[in-house]
Amino acid sequence: MKYFLIAGEASGDLHASNLMKQIKKMDPAAQFKFLGGDLMKEQAQEEPVIHYKKMAFMGVFDVLKNIFKVLSNFKKAKKALLEFHPDAVILVDYPGFNLKMAKFSKENGFKTFYYIAPKLWAWKEGRVKTIRKYIDKTFVILPFEVDFYKKHGVTAKYVGNPVFDAVKAHKPMSEEKFYQKFNPSRKPLIALMPGSRKGELKMSLPAMREITKNYPQYSFIITGAPGLELQDYRPYIDEREIPVIFGHTYDILQHATAAIVTSGTATLETALFHTPQVVVYKVGNLQYKLFRRFVKIKYFSLVNLILDKPAVPELLQADFNIPRVQKELNAILQGKAREEMLENYRQLEQVLGAYKASETTAKEIINELEENRDSA
Repeated sequence: MKYFLIAGEASGDLHASNLMKQIKKMDPAAQFKFLGGDLMKEQAQEEPVIHYKKMAFMGVFDVLKNIFKVLSNFKKAKKALLEFHPDAVILVDYPGFNLKMAKFSKENGFKTFYYIAPKLWAWKEGRVKTIRKYIDKTFVILPFEVDFYKKHGVTAKYVGNPVFDAVKAHKPMSEEKFYQKFNPSRKPLIALMPGSRKGELKMSLPAMREITKNYPQYSFIITGAPGLELQDYRPYIDEREIPVIFGHTYDILQHATAAIVTSGTATLETALFHTPQVVVYKVGNLQYKLFRRFVKIKYFSLVNLILDKPAVPELLQADFNIPRVQKELNAILQGKAREEMLENYRQLEQVLGAYKASETTAKEIINELEENRDSA
């Protein structure tokens, strides 16, 4: 069968590639066409229609600034979809683009699935109408999302969390090898995770850099994000003082004593490696005012959202300042606060459950397609 996938960010590329891998196991004759990245390219053995690096626009202002590129991407995606004429269209996260493609896909008669459904419980709840109207089957990766979608008349299936699967599948580098390669000083390590977009680096790295000066007894490593390059970090840090390491985020978290993490999927990854963390986030003041006006969530980080309690400290906007970060960091480097956070992490694993998200989703999609074929 033929599968058309769309992922617009690095994390989507990872999760979509794992889904493709599972589809190939169950459907050896599978053919793929996709918008995504290098990991999806490995599975499909062909170039993407559009690489996610040409799609990753952050926020309303960034989209407006690049509106002609966005429109061009839609045109290319629609053309490729019609030419490929797949048995299934699989949309992976990235709602600003994918919800529009869902409408186009369904109106042109394609079976349409959503894997890693949009976080509409946080904002733009009205978009759920699009899911209800144009998506044949919705797969969610956070347990509480099932009830949210059910409230809106959408039957969503919890398939587990692909981040949980990726962390559990990671084969850790030995401590000795890690020290030799990345931490020759052998000081306790604090990981710095400033985000996966250029705008996040600008907001996070200057403060993170200043904080490192107050902890000479620790070593620091910045986890380089897929989709970014060393030159993106250089305006804010000197990599001779704080190295930027690409492709080893999980190894760094495995061996870190603590982490300062820009809110996003990284907060969940950090928790699943049992690394105590301080969560931070900052955007432009106008963007933040708009965000606070429309966003309806009690917590910001995935860890706190899933557990529905302040399991990790969240320092947002003005609270993301050097004294506050240092206070929270000091609390989790040792002592009671550290032990409480580690206990919260254990609870998190129990809530997420030992599912296999990619395998479960692939099975659901293929079963659905085969049932339709049999009834046709």
